[in-house]
Amino acid sequence: MERSKGGIYRRFLKRPMDFILSLIAIVVLSPIFLIVAILVRVKLGSPVLFKQKRPGLNEKIFMMYKFRTMTDERDENGKLLPDSVRLTEFGKFLRSTSLDELPELFNILKGDMSVVGPRPLLIRYLPYYREEERLRSKVRPGITGLAQINGRNALTWDDRFKTDVDYVNNLSLTLDIKILINTILVVFQRKDILVGTEHILKDLDVERKEEFDYVFKEQKY
Repeated sequence: MERSKGGIYRRFLKRPMDFILSLIAIVVLSPIFLIVAILVRVKLGSPVLFKQKRPGLNEKIFMMYKFRTMTDERDENGKLLPDSVRLTEFGKFLRSTSLDELPELFNILKGDMSVVGPRPLLIRYLPYYREEERLRSKVRPGITGLAQINGRNALTWDDRFKTDVDYVNNLSLTLDIKILINTILVVFQRKDILVGTEHILKDLDVERKEEFDYVFKEQKY
């Protein structure tokens, strides 16, 4: 069966390797952590970390950490301004270089995430997954994944989910190594990164609202 590929690696080796790699990375990159944290505090204010609940392995909810990339600017009524307005040039730089994702190494250390796996999406998207797409939650979400080296956030939702499912079905040590090597190349080349007003992909719940409203309506009868 296709899902059994990489069984030994998936069951016994992937998690210990994640722990060791994330621990080494935290130690080696600690000066960069400190510099980015100081810059975020000076340029964007406090708190330095952005925290948000995301679905992880088997859709279990965990708290994900990132460096913040947006200000807290509000309108005259106290409502936060749109993300595209609050995202500064410094924030765009952090996103395009993936430096904002460094704190996710602590999520890996805790066991919430993996180095390689489907990216953790928003909780409110869960009801809008098609049945086959829920397979992406059968592994821990990752800092990088197959989608990140094959179009990143320039992909459509359908293509992104297909890529995530392909990863789960073909998970292996060889595939993870390939993804890690290609991730380094993508980050240094800063390819397929759309930020701010460049990012025109609709939120998943908005894009699939009509499709799933019909499904939810049918289920009532």
